[in-house]
Amino acid sequence: MTALIPDPRTVPVTQVDSHLPAVLPAALRPNALRARFAAPPVWQAEFLREKMFMARAPMPAAVLLPIVQRPEPTVLLTLRTLHLSTHSGQVAFPGGKVEESDADAVAAALREAHEEIGLAPQFVEVLGQLPVYVTGSAFHVTPVVALIAPEMVLRPNPFEVADVFEVPLAYLMNPAHHRHHLATWQGVQREWLSMPYQDAIAERFIWGATAGMLRNFYRFLRA
Repeated sequence: MTALIPDPRTVPVTQVDSHLPAVLPAALRPNALRARFAAPPVWQAEFLREKMFMARAPMPAAVLLPIVQRPEPTVLLTLRTLHLSTHSGQVAFPGGKVEESDADAVAAALREAHEEIGLAPQFVEVLGQLPVYVTGSAFHVTPVVALIAPEMVLRPNPFEVADVFEVPLAYLMNPAHHRHHLATWQGVQREWLSMPYQDAIAERFIWGATAGMLRNFYRFLRA
């Protein structure tokens, strides 16, 4: 989701999902995640399509949902630079458009992660995919979930990436940190999630498409 309003942080919170159970820590371990994707449950994604605000042909895209195999697993995220034409200044997964040269969404996600943050494929173990998420800007995004070796070497591309950081997976898989927002923009009522996380440097305001895909991952793990 692009910045539909000047600052999404200013939009009031309508609900916090503290009534929902968190994913248990044991289910967030690498072997548990491998087993979940090897034999996926019957489940339903919660956030699949945003209200459109850009009239253009659908654009296939892929992102890497990278889980770093630390003693307490984390999710690797980026802060996009302010000058980019789409999703500028937002917290995002590494990823982008699927090119004709890409064999599939997995290849696109790996290529984009290498181009954006210098993450080489030898540090990546792909687990599987989540359902396609359609953004309001007509990107049809396939999230590719992967385990990342903690000895990874990152070389962020300064043109696209202002920062790279990690958020504990347990924090993101706890709905007590999932906040609902509702706003009217251009006469259309729009709703999204946010999952703000404060680290030693700044508040990482995770929202929109990134938060929606994380919420779907939560539903997958809780099914």
